[in-house]
Amino acid sequence: MQFVKTLLLLLFPTLLMARNNTVSTVADTTMVDGHPAWIMQGNIYEVNVRQYTPEGTFKAFAKHLDRLKDMGVQTLWFMPINPISKVDRKGSLGSYYAVSDYTAINPEFGTMADWKALVKEAHSKGFKVIIDWVPNHTGADHYWLVKHPDFYEKDSTGKAKMAADWADTRKLDYNNMEMQDTMIAQMKFWITTSGIDGFRCDVASGPSDAFWKRCIPTLRKQKNIFTLAEGDQPSLNEDGFDATYTWNDFNMMKLIAKGERPASAMDSALNKTDATFPANTLRMFFTSNHDENTWNKADYETMPGAVHAPFAVLTQTVKRSVPLIYSGQEEPFLRAIRFFDKDTITFKKYARAAFYKKLLALHKSNPALSADASFKKVIAGDEKAVYAYVREKGHHKVLVVLNLSASPQQIQIKDAALYGEPYNVFAGKKEELKNKSWRMEPWGYAVYDYK
Repeated sequence: MQFVKTLLLLLFPTLLMARNNTVSTVADTTMVDGHPAWIMQGNIYEVNVRQYTPEGTFKAFAKHLDRLKDMGVQTLWFMPINPISKVDRKGSLGSYYAVSDYTAINPEFGTMADWKALVKEAHSKGFKVIIDWVPNHTGADHYWLVKHPDFYEKDSTGKAKMAADWADTRKLDYNNMEMQDTMIAQMKFWITTSGIDGFRCDVASGPSDAFWKRCIPTLRKQKNIFTLAEGDQPSLNEDGFDATYTWNDFNMMKLIAKGERPASAMDSALNKTDATFPANTLRMFFTSNHDENTWNKADYETMPGAVHAPFAVLTQTVKRSVPLIYSGQEEPFLRAIRFFDKDTITFKKYARAAFYKKLLALHKSNPALSADASFKKVIAGDEKAVYAYVREKGHHKVLVVLNLSASPQQIQIKDAALYGEPYNVFAGKKEELKNKSWRMEPWGYAVYDYK
């Protein structure tokens, strides 16, 4: 009987495809360096559906697709779209990350039909779509707690444990193989029924390494998906995740932004990745995300005003990067967005949109910014303040010069291989760099495209 139950769970998405008018999962299977080819020069935009519009729905968000496409966004990452548990709920609406049903839609956002329509429209406009998945724990009233109590770790009283100190959650037990199979089947459900292109996995180090080594290859039999782990451990890339978070790098950026570390300290963060992660690792660089914005004042205080720009350039151009932009950063929306209650982002000025558009267009068009392109430091001034590097792939090249300090800096490129007349992306003109010396403003930046 147990075998039959498990087999049905694994076949569930296939059976649904036979019965319903579900989407095809046929897609480009091209891989580069072990990853879907489409992500190598891609980018991610994190969508906070609840807060994105006054309505907080899929249909209302869809009205922003053309604007985001024009800005150059490629991959839309939707924070969890599942219903939220009511038991021990935080705030008036609860945490996205306290899921009550993995195969249903949060009614705040609309219906399953609304979701499918949004994914279909996004795909028609050239976007990729990934969803936030919460495999470490469920909410405190997920139906598994009654139907499958053995799916959970137990406390000393025999009750399902909380995950960490999150009172609205219950921790899943990855020693239970039926639970593992059920989790994989329910992830498959979203690929086969709505054609999503991957997952961002919350607290990815919570489930066992053995689970991910089973899960990711199984899902890839359905589609050539992209997988992003919320975690900064090399083991997650070894488990099969395409990309991991750059917490270490981001923390160093914050220290440099405060003036507590020199620009050259970025080397120690980047070198740590080189020394400890697999050679083909992709890394998601960011200046903000939902956690950093809500709890740690990113980017409006961690990198305030002009300080933000050179670090944003770095995230878009540094080695291994799949760069992230969080909802509202293009405005910019300069305060914390509440996590457990309705708190609409106000879009009016889009003051950073043109800035991001230039970076995203370059990232897409120049193979030198592919995640697998080479990276070499360049001396362009005082290394305590100036951080410069060149990215290259084949005959393509991009030079980046950043003033990561609050003081003006004298800049001069002394590498003859970088002379010629590269195109200054933000100045909009070609410049001869040989014998050129110039003063760069505090928190200034220059990006040169060798077309």
